[in-house]
Amino acid sequence: MNKELKRVLVTGGAGYVGSLLVPSLLEKGYKVKVFDTYWFREDIFKNIDNKNLTQVKGDIRNKDSLNEASKGMDAIINLACIANDPGVDLNPKLGKSINYNAFFNVISAAEENKVKRLIVASSTSQYGIKPSDLEVTEDIEGEPITDYARYKLECEKALNNSYVSFEYVFARPATLAGYAPRLRLDLSVNILTINALVNKRIKIFGTGEQMRPMLNIKDMVRFYETLLEADTNKINRQAFNLSYQNLSIKDLGLLVKDTLNDPSIQFELVESNDNRSYHVNTDKVKRVLGFEFKHDLKDAIHSIREAYEDGLIIDGLTNPLYYNLERMKQLNLN
Repeated sequence: MNKELKRVLVTGGAGYVGSLLVPSLLEKGYKVKVFDTYWFREDIFKNIDNKNLTQVKGDIRNKDSLNEASKGMDAIINLACIANDPGVDLNPKLGKSINYNAFFNVISAAEENKVKRLIVASSTSQYGIKPSDLEVTEDIEGEPITDYARYKLECEKALNNSYVSFEYVFARPATLAGYAPRLRLDLSVNILTINALVNKRIKIFGTGEQMRPMLNIKDMVRFYETLLEADTNKINRQAFNLSYQNLSIKDLGLLVKDTLNDPSIQFELVESNDNRSYHVNTDKVKRVLGFEFKHDLKDAIHSIREAYEDGLIIDGLTNPLYYNLERMKQLNLN
């Protein structure tokens, strides 16, 4: 644990990544405050009995409540957002208010409360469509093709153009995979796996040739912990790509089938207008921080299967709690 950054505010801490990250930080001795709307699960941390955990129900669009929650914090990990393209597209005004406008509240809260380090969850989706033979590094200009990706890029630009006294760093993860208590089944590997488990069919979206960088959520958690522990001169004002493996959608489907080892699983082609395709380079994170990816995609697939077999996934194909878009429709958010 970094003793200078021992008090950590995690916005969106009850979400997919936060539901694994928060318990891990607590185990390492950090004092953690979760700031979240709890749209998906109110009881996500009900089994945690730890005096170092504080939970605040709040919305980052509320500048005053976010500022109050940030008092006394050494670091902020900003995970709060509408976390996929369809969710932002469902209600563009809502998407912009949370994913872009509210980011200025995060900057303000960090500055006013003298937070030492702000860790920002960005995304490799900002790269858009790139030639398959191009190794996309952090210094390649983004060309987002969706509002979700565009706001991630614009947030980075906004912070880079701000005069702030705190340290900051951008994590640009690939599409995440694997089980977490606040589970998402609307992500590539996860949705392929749950379809294979429930109805013995793997849906290949689009042509299947689109390249996707993928990352096990366990390594995502490890990386946020790495950013808390890293020396300032290595991470300040830097961006880091995070991807375990670059695979086509078709190859992801084959990987799921091979990992589950069920010959009865069949493939089904599904039309899709999601044309994102890029091959992410991760040399920088290894070179600068010595970070090595430890959890492969087979581990992510096994984790979904184990949760399914243990009865932890209820109505995996239809339950809105696992699908951001459907949950937003259910709550009629604004």
